[in-house]
Amino acid sequence: MKLRNTANRQASAAMGGFSDDEYVSVGEVPLPRADNFKRVSMLPLVFIIFYEVSGGPFGVEDAVGAAGPLLALLGFLVFPFIWSIPEALLTAEMGTMFPENGGYVVWVSAALGPYWGFQQGWMKWLSGVIDNALYPVLFLDYLKSAIPALEGGLPRVLAVIALTVVLTYMNYRGLTIVGWVAVLLGIFSLLPFVVMGLVAIPKLEPSRWFEVNLQDVDWNLYLNTLFWNLNYWDSISTLAGEVDNPKRTLPKALFYALILVVLGYFFPLLTGTGAVSVNRGLWTDGYFSDIAKIIGGVWLRWWVQGAAAMSNMGMFVAEMSSDSFQLLGMAERGMLPEFFGKRSRHGTPLIGIIFSASGVLLLSWLSFQEIVAAENFLYCFGMILEFIAFVWLRIKHPNASRPYKIPVGTVGAILMCIPPTILICAVLALSTLKVFLISMVAVVIGLVMQPCLRYVEKKRWIKFSISSDLQDLHANNQNNNVSLLD
Repeated sequence: MKLRNTANRQASAAMGGFSDDEYVSVGEVPLPRADNFKRVSMLPLVFIIFYEVSGGPFGVEDAVGAAGPLLALLGFLVFPFIWSIPEALLTAEMGTMFPENGGYVVWVSAALGPYWGFQQGWMKWLSGVIDNALYPVLFLDYLKSAIPALEGGLPRVLAVIALTVVLTYMNYRGLTIVGWVAVLLGIFSLLPFVVMGLVAIPKLEPSRWFEVNLQDVDWNLYLNTLFWNLNYWDSISTLAGEVDNPKRTLPKALFYALILVVLGYFFPLLTGTGAVSVNRGLWTDGYFSDIAKIIGGVWLRWWVQGAAAMSNMGMFVAEMSSDSFQLLGMAERGMLPEFFGKRSRHGTPLIGIIFSASGVLLLSWLSFQEIVAAENFLYCFGMILEFIAFVWLRIKHPNASRPYKIPVGTVGAILMCIPPTILICAVLALSTLKVFLISMVAVVIGLVMQPCLRYVEKKRWIKFSISSDLQDLHANNQNNNVSLLD
């Protein structure tokens, strides 16, 4: 893989090159290119998005525990309009505008420069790794009622390590395998809730859906649960370079996945809160397996527990794919050392996978609520940068090529970002002091890390390179021959 020549060096630096020195070649042996591997088609892409965002209703129980049935049901109906739909639309437009690995890092770099692009990459990667640390926790929480030894101690530690190793190996074997595994796991994970809904029909009492006590609402837990279960639509953008015809496939896949996610949350909640007398103290992660036993018996409980295990496997591999390909995309833009851009013989980002898996193991000791709160805090910072980049590119470069464009003008684009921004402020304001301090330390690390990497590159202690296969963003607006980043 050759690097951009001297004439293109200035354009490359705008996207993340840290040095004015002439780049050197990567090596004698070319790295495997994405074109040499099978790309992800529509159906697997839908389920990869489904697992990056949701994976089914596992983990939504805290919304009922925090606020009761009515607010939980309303939350999963109203929240998508405030957050999920705007984020999915933004991802469709920006992801087709920049159809390459790196996704939102490239968007922010194009609009605000490489420094803020790196901050975006750091915060979103870290929030993704924190998010991925949830899935071994959820997996074991659903199994501990059947296998008490997994509740704590050495057996739980060994189970987390074993699960992480197995799922990491699946990521290593290839994205197309991840995609079709996601399809199979998705069907298996949702099917028991369809059965549970049918079995529960004679037991439904609609009056239970309207139970609410506004004086007894844990707003922090409620908003964090909704936010965690309905965000991460932009994660698929970091895989755009691996998608078959992303300019057409990505918007459609986001639309189908949005419908699947909302239905996958709402109807199990409708069934669980309507068929069983609500004791809010019991509604915590893993409680759906108990509801299944009450409604259908032990056989249904085991099915839900198995589905939860499979769902967490799907979420883990999908999130790790997004995180690792983001690091690969950043390396291809010169934001990270060259070795992050190397692919395995299966086309997967080997170093990115190793780094992401290591982060999961280091963070898996945290509790479910702590992980959700810390992950949401960092994710909020990243989303603010995405909204700014989206609006800025609409204002400064309205005629740039956008294969999919949200059918609103500049004013409409600004208005679309206002409700989710208000929600971000609410999530940040309700964070605990512990989560705030941990998150701010993480932010400061990113602010310092980018100049340090730039210094390392200038001293030539570690190789950095920019792929010549990437689109020259200065020539993005082909129709009008206007430079995107002038």
